Amino acid sequence: MASSSAAHRTAAAAGRFGKLWGRGHETFPLSTRRILSVSGPGSTKYLQGLVTCDLLSEPPTPREEYDVEEHAASVAKRAMEAQDVTPPQMIGSEEREVRVRFDSRTRSACFLDHRGRIVTDALLWKRPIDDESPELPAPEADPIREEDEAEYLIDVAGDAADALLAHLKKYKLRKSKVKIGDRSEEVGVHAVYGTLNAEGTPPGYAAAMDPRHPSLGMRVLSVGTPADDLTPQQRTSNFQSMMSNFFPPATGTYSVLRTLSGVAEGAELRGKTALECNQEFMGSVSFSKGCYLGQELTARSHHTGMIRKRILPVAIIDDRTEVPRPWILADMIQELGPDKLGENLFGTPEEGMIDVGLDLGDYVPPPLPRISAPGMGGIYSMLLGTAPTVLPPPAGAEGVEGPVAPEMEIEMETDLEQEEAARKLREAGEQLLARVSEHAVRGAKIIDEKDGKTIGQILSTSPAPGTTVVLAQMRMDRVGLAEGGAPWSRKNTIRIGDEKGGQSLRYLPYLPLWWPDIDRASGKAQIVEEDRREEEE
Repeated sequence: MASSSAAHRTAAAAGRFGKLWGRGHETFPLSTRRILSVSGPGSTKYLQGLVTCDLLSEPPTPREEYDVEEHAASVAKRAMEAQDVTPPQMIGSEEREVRVRFDSRTRSACFLDHRGRIVTDALLWKRPIDDESPELPAPEADPIREEDEAEYLIDVAGDAADALLAHLKKYKLRKSKVKIGDRSEEVGVHAVYGTLNAEGTPPGYAAAMDPRHPSLGMRVLSVGTPADDLTPQQRTSNFQSMMSNFFPPATGTYSVLRTLSGVAEGAELRGKTALECNQEFMGSVSFSKGCYLGQELTARSHHTGMIRKRILPVAIIDDRTEVPRPWILADMIQELGPDKLGENLFGTPEEGMIDVGLDLGDYVPPPLPRISAPGMGGIYSMLLGTAPTVLPPPAGAEGVEGPVAPEMEIEMETDLEQEEAARKLREAGEQLLARVSEHAVRGAKIIDEKDGKTIGQILSTSPAPGTTVVLAQMRMDRVGLAEGGAPWSRKNTIRIGDEKGGQSLRYLPYLPLWWPDIDRASGKAQIVEEDRREEEE
């Protein structure tokens, strides 16, 4: 939703951003998102010394999602070619790419304290003051010269807004002309899901794809214009009316979407380091800008340290629940290693199996499943029995005319058995949801019952609604992402917090699709040869 006048100021990227969540929109209450403001002469210079991103350069394009299907198809193609079988025609990657437009009006950032620990993350919007359009000045303009006319709107989680406001005031010099305020009552914050198109903003609104990753939705601010006399409530009402015809109301979607996508924010990050919270994966950290508050720890961790903990989405199940197939494969990968994976799956000629010539080439299967938010939602529909089941009524059933044939009696009995099994599955799912919701709260420790050691800590206030997925800071060596630890096992058993007794629980960690490949020696993103050459240049 960027106006056509700003087309020359935006950068388009053709990328793969995975399957999108279903269409919908929501308006955030103040408890969820708030808007702070920094404006006046020196505002850019002031914020540049407090944020981890670089305000004087273009924000990085969000990382494309890892294409699991492409890698699987590549492996299958090599196996077929080895057997002199012509592989089917594959759809070219250019046909699957979606052009998404990004611009410099919005970027993700972190605010750190003097120790280098996170105060909160935020989305920064830069917009001109006293202008009828919420658009930005051209990026080629000198940011320092333009800053007198610019205002930064800081979109921050509601549970961290007061802490950030105090943090901003603490580091404002007495003689500074920078103005700091809370505009939460004036500016509405919205999100739109199921689209990658953020163009065509009507007057009084500013919109852009979420700069962390487009799959999180389109962000919209109802900022108004100097000419309108609408109240914030009227602008919000107008926005909801405008959206409802194409994107139905979907209150609560953001909480589910970001948790399943592995994105922590606000108070969930407080006291952690930026790299432990995957902020460099979301473009929130610049390692080339000048000094800023808390930079020393961040830079040292990036250049010389090892990242031993990271935030991951983790599904919790009990040991009566069948472990889904992606984690069965992950268990095999971690136990056998990728070299022996194909041999274990297909056997060897000595064992009487056909040599399929499986060659993984340069592709190394990830140690944990890579799953999108919609994909994880589908898995939970099956796990908890919440998927809708529609069975056509058999002949002879109530309201259906006709005699009951013997074979139909068998079908009716089968249908009844299926319905009973589905009912038991739903009941077990509801019990698991209630149990996890009670104990898997922020601060609760995840303890491995095998050795009694703490392997993680839950950061989210509660599981994603309708699921048992939580955001947890996990030890990398206990999930197979770092050297020196025992491999993750699908037969693991854990205890959460102070809970005692009850059915044993298991933890199923997974990798969001926007994660890069991880170097197990450092806990950081792998640097491929092409990236290494660019850094050297």
